[in-house]
Amino acid sequence: MGYTVVNQGAVSPADERPCELRRLSEPAGLSNVAINRFRAEPGEQIPLAYHYHDEQEEAFYVLSGTLVVETPEETYRIETGSLFAASPGSPHRAHNPADAEAAVEILAIGAPAVSGDANVYEPDGEGEADEGSDGVTGGD
Repeated sequence: MGYTVVNQGAVSPADERPCELRRLSEPAGLSNVAINRFRAEPGEQIPLAYHYHDEQEEAFYVLSGTLVVETPEETYRIETGSLFAASPGSPHRAHNPADAEAAVEILAIGAPAVSGDANVYEPDGEGEADEGSDGVTGGD
């Protein structure tokens, strides 16, 4: 049997991110699911780009604050205690708006934990390109 307890505060934040990102999968010994904890101050974006995944299912559980997620059809406001899920092929961009009153903290979960699965999405439909791993969930 194998069990692991990870204190997210003991995991160093990733460098070169638009917000605070703590990657929890590796410290927990997980290889089939990607779990990351984000904290975004007002005006900060969660992923590196508006994107979609080829294979990965992605979910954002809001621990505190309000997460805004843009999609081609609608902009969602995800309140504390709620979950936003995106199926493979579903473009989205998660962020904390500049006019937000507080930081937003989320747990991002993606499966399978794959690398190179994220693709940049251009809202005007032009210029879609493979971004590699976007750091939201899988494989990096």
